[in-house]
Amino acid sequence: MARSAAEDVDGYLAEVADPDLSTALVRIRELCLTELGDHEEVMAYGMPAYRRPGGEPEIAFADQKQYVSFYLMRPDVRDAFEERLADQDMGKGCLRFRRTERIDFDLVRDLLKAVAAAPGEIC
Repeated sequence: MARSAAEDVDGYLAEVADPDLSTALVRIRELCLTELGDHEEVMAYGMPAYRRPGGEPEIAFADQKQYVSFYLMRPDVRDAFEERLADQDMGKGCLRFRRTERIDFDLVRDLLKAVAAAPGEIC
């Protein structure tokens, strides 16, 4: 999906045509809502994002043409999870899940918990 014009996350998810992709994105959203309790859910850069009140997004996710992106914009958390992220398809701050059945939801949950535990610098 190109950058979405949806006004909220429900609208964003409604635009996802592929049922497997939709299911995976809903699951990621549920984890974000559960683990990032004090964060606000917003649309930023055309995708769902999560930020501390008044802050910049620390987490985001998106439906890309050939994969699901999970954006982790906290270098301190990426560094702390270096070993667990070593086998993942990852850019500077983006995990790319090319097959929805291979999304490591336990890893996603643990990353979210680490983000929620304390504020940190955002890249």
